[in-house]
Amino acid sequence: MELIAKISKGSKMDQVYLPKNRASFDIGEYVIIKPLEEKSSPYEKKLYFYGVEDVNPIKIEIINKIISVINKNLENYENIIITGSFLDEGFNFNDIDVIIITQEKPKKAQKSKQEQKIVNFLTNLPKRGQIKEIEKIIKEKLKIETHIIFFNKNSFSEALKIDPIWRLMLNNCISKKRLPPITIKEIKYKYLDAQLIKSKILIENFDYLTGKEKYKLIRNLMAIYLFIKNKILSENNIEKEIRKNLYMEIEDIKKNLIKEDFVKKYKNFYYQLEKEIIKNASKQEQAD
Repeated sequence: MELIAKISKGSKMDQVYLPKNRASFDIGEYVIIKPLEEKSSPYEKKLYFYGVEDVNPIKIEIINKIISVINKNLENYENIIITGSFLDEGFNFNDIDVIIITQEKPKKAQKSKQEQKIVNFLTNLPKRGQIKEIEKIIKEKLKIETHIIFFNKNSFSEALKIDPIWRLMLNNCISKKRLPPITIKEIKYKYLDAQLIKSKILIENFDYLTGKEKYKLIRNLMAIYLFIKNKILSENNIEKEIRKNLYMEIEDIKKNLIKEDFVKKYKNFYYQLEKEIIKNASKQEQAD
């Protein structure tokens, strides 16, 4: 015998009410409670792993539940990608980065000598309200914060072509569907100059940043450096370059054990890279 019942909120414990007139489930018997939606969502079990191994089963369950929420609240999307620190070993993360690829075609941008801010082109801004709603539902159901970003297929391909951080993030991710091969990179120095400015925050606000915030800014700097130097973009290579050029251990940075003399090394490296990017941006603009 099977009964379908709804979980109700109680003052001390949540509960499931069963009708008194039933042919089974006597008082004192032990029963198994399973979510009904599991039977209708077997396709959520198959995921594609890129650069990640030994992911905790609890995290896989969380990913499947996130996909389930998105399935119920969004139509006609192309793929779902989970990335970021959530996939690292342990449970030391603030939120879960979720990329949703839609099938919507972007509007054609008007051509101009001064390149428009590509960031505005990459993200699907009209869907911001929808993003917030899905994030809210996931938080209510799973008690976990998510950071959802929408791309359409064309803008996602463009992002992977020109942005080192996006290319880096796809090195370690889990997706609902198989990912296509990453597009050949294209160096846009003006765009990279805008992205580099983010890492200047470390110089200006060194005393007020946490270790994790500092590492994120250093990581951004090194990803851009590897990108323009035609070196392989990977977390291992970024860590090697940090040790080689800034003489710091990764764990010391994350634990905020950086001394102030580090700022001098960082500034020198930052401004040398900025000088190179600005010089090449000017040449590239003249060529266009």
